[in-house]
Amino acid sequence: MTSPKISPIKLRQILVTLHLLFAGFMAPAFLLVAISGGLYLLGFKGQTTAQVVELPASASLDFTSKTLEADVRALLADAGVEHRFEYVKTRGDDKIHLRPTSRRYIEMQQTNAGLTAALVTPNLQAAMMELHSGHGPKLFKLYQKFVAAALLLVIFGGVMVGLLARAYRRKTIAALGFGTLVFWVLAVFV
Repeated sequence: MTSPKISPIKLRQILVTLHLLFAGFMAPAFLLVAISGGLYLLGFKGQTTAQVVELPASASLDFTSKTLEADVRALLADAGVEHRFEYVKTRGDDKIHLRPTSRRYIEMQQTNAGLTAALVTPNLQAAMMELHSGHGPKLFKLYQKFVAAALLLVIFGGVMVGLLARAYRRKTIAALGFGTLVFWVLAVFV
């Protein structure tokens, strides 16, 4: 029994369809990256505003504790501070962020005067950069991982479509070669 063969034309149609479906699904993620990253490179890095969060004078945390997240939740509950967060990110020996930082978040810092806390609110550009950097909600980070993997498939599929079509083969090879050359020159030699 022989397996059915897919003609190059049929394979190209399948690849084009998959390429378009994945590209359409990923378009919002790439718009976020293009807009936030482009604005950042143009000097618009975003801004945050901070508001002091009152903690008891005796408040303290060990930022190296294996139970830091539970300790933070207990401290906030004891202080009567209601704040929803998914995880704690240590920022050096003296600072933590309660993530996601793409929306209002609490930043805590160990100072000589004791533990301080601030409720930080990012503006739209700062919030987009936090999402862009992978500091958003866990579910959004999972989505970003899927988009990264799908991007590889879209690139591979697009190149394959170009190589399978005789009319586009030389153009595809030339564009791929030129793009690779520009990438290496700018990344390695400049």
